Formats: sequence, structure tokens, C-alpha cells
Amino acid sequence: MIDDEETNALRHRLQELMIEHRDLDEVISRLMETAPYDMVQLQRLKKRKLGLKDQIARLQAQLTPDIIA
Repeated sequence: MIDDEETNALRHRLQELMIEHRDLDEVISRLMETAPYDMVQLQRLKKRKLGLKDQIARLQAQLTPDIIA
């Protein structure tokens, strides 16, 4: 069981990751608007964004209480 302090820390980290994910989305969009763009850089940004999405999902799973059926 997670106590309130840990829950708040997880929520704070989740918020930070979501902001970074959104910012990366904006950077990727801007990069794709300018041709020609660096495909290697674009792939790295997309990979980082995907990693953030995975971390966000894990944190959300930790914060969601288990429901006993």
C-alpha cells in the first residue's frame, strides 16, 4: 500500500512526465513542418516520447487502486 506522501510524489512525477510528453509532441510537430528535417533527430524524439508514454502508464497503474472483483 502506498502512503499519502508517496502518492503525492508519484502524482508530481506523473505531472512532470505528462508535461515533457506534451512538449516533445510540440517539438516533433515543429520539426516536421520544416523540410528537410533530420530523420535521426526525429526518430530519437519519437523514441523518447514513447518511453515517456510507457513511464506515464506505469505511474498511472501504480496510482489506480486495485479493484477486487
